[in-house]
Amino acid sequence: MNSTIIAGIGKYVPENVVTNDDLTKVMDTTDAWIQERTGIRERRYVTRFEETTATIGANAAKQAMERAGITANDIDFLIFATLSPDYFFPGCGVLVQRLLGLREIGALDVRNQCSGFVYALSIGDQFIKTGMYKNILVIGAEVHSYALDFSTRGRNVSVIFGDGAGAVVLQASPTPDRGILSTHLHSDGADAEILSMPNPGFHAGVHNPQWKPPVPASPYGNIFITQELLDKENIFPYMDGQAVFKRAVVKMPEVIYEALNQNGYQPEDLKLLIPHQANLRIAQFIQQQLRLRDDQVFNNIQKYGNTTAASVPLALCEAWEAGKVKEGDLICLSAFGSGFTWASALMKW
Repeated sequence: MNSTIIAGIGKYVPENVVTNDDLTKVMDTTDAWIQERTGIRERRYVTRFEETTATIGANAAKQAMERAGITANDIDFLIFATLSPDYFFPGCGVLVQRLLGLREIGALDVRNQCSGFVYALSIGDQFIKTGMYKNILVIGAEVHSYALDFSTRGRNVSVIFGDGAGAVVLQASPTPDRGILSTHLHSDGADAEILSMPNPGFHAGVHNPQWKPPVPASPYGNIFITQELLDKENIFPYMDGQAVFKRAVVKMPEVIYEALNQNGYQPEDLKLLIPHQANLRIAQFIQQQLRLRDDQVFNNIQKYGNTTAASVPLALCEAWEAGKVKEGDLICLSAFGSGFTWASALMKW
């Protein structure tokens, strides 16, 4: 059975830098307040009406393909992870297939939010291992800036997120001692609403027994998007930050240890841990739990904020570009997010 390597990696971040001080102009917050709670100093936002999740994902993919030494004609499968697609449907996968001029290959969209890229990587790994595909393009991309509540009411969520994209090309390893060693995927939907964007959508009695449905103007339709939602601006993401923090600092170390234990390694064997960039405080807590040195953990949330599905490939790409990831290094990727879902991947680069 084949082993899967990352043959090429790329990233794209928009040119527009939005600092914490910039956000103080539209909401009641401060640079000190944001940094103390999240570690974030700035983030990137796309150019409005010009860039989308698909276009920035395609830009990251072009760089990954170039670094892998292949062309669009070589890609035989595409996996796109995002929580912020251009359209409700179709997904971004087919849009990138069109943008890149790929052949009529399969395009799969993954909706696992912050864990989306690691889930997508795991799926691609299985296809490479079985020999079904030779060159798989895996993309994680997000455009949060189009859909956040940029008011004091929404500041606890809006200050955290940014836009960006990362991509990798997966191939079979030319040598048996390199590649993805294992991936580990988990979920628990018991408290899914703690971090969610339930509207627009239909979430009546089953998920929210306190909700009273409006009287419809017609016996059909008029449920998914209602005038009441629009009038009350009840269309933004919701997050119970403390509850998410408490889950993340338990589940992320668990799934990292799961990967290490399965392959006979200890935390000190890691060259680099690249955690999902949700909150610098979460990453620091995990580092302490695993007793890792500063040089064993890579964080870039300070510059980009939380780019959810894009954060792991974006950080991995920056670490590689900085020379912190080299052939033979033991690398662990880990993520936790909405769902809840969490995942890890352990690899020999």
